[in-house]
Amino acid sequence: MKFYSGFSLSDESSFFREFIDSSEYSVCGFSYGAIKALNEVKKNLEDKKRVDRLQLFSPAFFQTKGEKFKRLQLMAYNKNREVYLNNFIKSCFYPYKVKEIKHSDSTISELKELLDYSWDLKELEYLTLKGVKIEVYLGGKDSVIDVQGAREFFLKVATVTYIKNANHFLQRN
Repeated sequence: MKFYSGFSLSDESSFFREFIDSSEYSVCGFSYGAIKALNEVKKNLEDKKRVDRLQLFSPAFFQTKGEKFKRLQLMAYNKNREVYLNNFIKSCFYPYKVKEIKHSDSTISELKELLDYSWDLKELEYLTLKGVKIEVYLGGKDSVIDVQGAREFFLKVATVTYIKNANHFLQRN
């Protein structure tokens, strides 16, 4: 199993332990890491490597957000990176208590990439035709991504597990 971390994070896979398929043929990603996980699966298939499952935990889904929202995010990051990241972590855990999390370096280009990323339905359909099972996990109380937009979109190609009282980290308390 290969796991890709969220924006500015590292080693947070323990939050998803109850959901992760630990098979060597599974690829998982959380939030921004979901984009990286998808790219890994596409590369593996191009290289004729076996992939059985793609697991996306609270995938970064901002394609329904307007340009104003995205500009404000980038401006806030540029103004004060540390304050932005602290607020981001708080929103990831909202409405529950913030838990200890490991951080990694982040860049404005990574933030721009995740805000501008648009999931491609045909690309995901292709993966399913190649035998990759796609699983998406969403928290009903997630204040980071557009949960309803993601749910509607991914239901077309994936098994979607919607956890009503869960936040972005899929925590329920």
